[in-house]
Amino acid sequence: MSKVFFTDLRTNPKRNLLDKIEDLLNRTKINEKINKNDIVAIKIHFGEYGNTAYLRPVFLRRIVERIKNLGGKPFLTDTNTLYTGSRSDAVSHLTTAIRNGFDYACVECPIIIADGIRGATGIKIPIDGDILKEVSIAKEIVEADAMIVVTHFKAHELSGFGGSLKNIGMGCATREGKLVQHSNVAPIIKSNNCKGCRTCLDYCPAGAIAIKDKKASIDPEKCIGCGECIIICSFNAIQIQWNESPDIFQKKMVEYAFGVLKGKEKKIIYINFVMQVSPACDCYPNNDAPIVRDIGILASTDPVAIDTASCDLVNNEKSIPNTAIKKPLKKGDDKWRALYPLIDWNIQLEHAQMLGLGEKTYTLVKI
Repeated sequence: MSKVFFTDLRTNPKRNLLDKIEDLLNRTKINEKINKNDIVAIKIHFGEYGNTAYLRPVFLRRIVERIKNLGGKPFLTDTNTLYTGSRSDAVSHLTTAIRNGFDYACVECPIIIADGIRGATGIKIPIDGDILKEVSIAKEIVEADAMIVVTHFKAHELSGFGGSLKNIGMGCATREGKLVQHSNVAPIIKSNNCKGCRTCLDYCPAGAIAIKDKKASIDPEKCIGCGECIIICSFNAIQIQWNESPDIFQKKMVEYAFGVLKGKEKKIIYINFVMQVSPACDCYPNNDAPIVRDIGILASTDPVAIDTASCDLVNNEKSIPNTAIKKPLKKGDDKWRALYPLIDWNIQLEHAQMLGLGEKTYTLVKI
């Protein structure tokens, strides 16, 4: 049975919230996970510009300080998005991160976008999943010696909730990997938007795009699903077919998490902030009101246990009135199902347990 360490948000002048974060890190035996000169990836979601539910940069600073005290070399990181937004290429992504407060002056460590300028810099990792036999993981994630996965725990429209498993499974994938998880077919051309500019032809490594009558088309037999054309199109003419079922999406996401963990099983710590639990992903350029009160912070070396414990803590709360949960819910009611009735969020936890990523049974240790 895995241990999940938990602290509420109560503080006093002698022990503030930053001190509690460091206490959680120490309980996970961070000193045994990070060696001198280890390059340590701190996996974070910088938040889409306009969204304010992302984690406060000052929280990351205390984590950075603890890693440095152990002789590690930390960097903040995330991967570029599949959709077109304020984080869809490394230049825009870095700009957004800095505008949201994640600059060196605050966190005292550099930011590295893990999958390169346009999300194509990755390493293929062989796995033995039920669905996937190979996953495309961001190169700088693979090459880091250790990782601290820092997650804003929230609801999500495809997986029910977004926790540590999603942070690594989706958040550490290249653009190709994200496309594999979201879709099982090639992107499509929205002909009304296409200007026949031919830019996409130069970026398609498979030669799957052709121009006829000043309009682009994609040959699904040649398409390798890299997603390069989606982001390079200036007219939003090349679009993802968001056709993967939620059940298969969750399993693919977990199998990507399995690929991320290969070689780092003893070198990863997970921290979930169950605060400002918003009803949708931080990828939106806005965030709705929290569905429950701010609960606390959890830490573990088991991603399945920490996500299970975080779900239990949220579901053991009453819902807040006048939020995305229209009907008031009492303690014990399923908040994720209330938001997304068609999503069985347990699938990701059960699939991760089956693959050996961790276990759903846990002991909650309050500190």
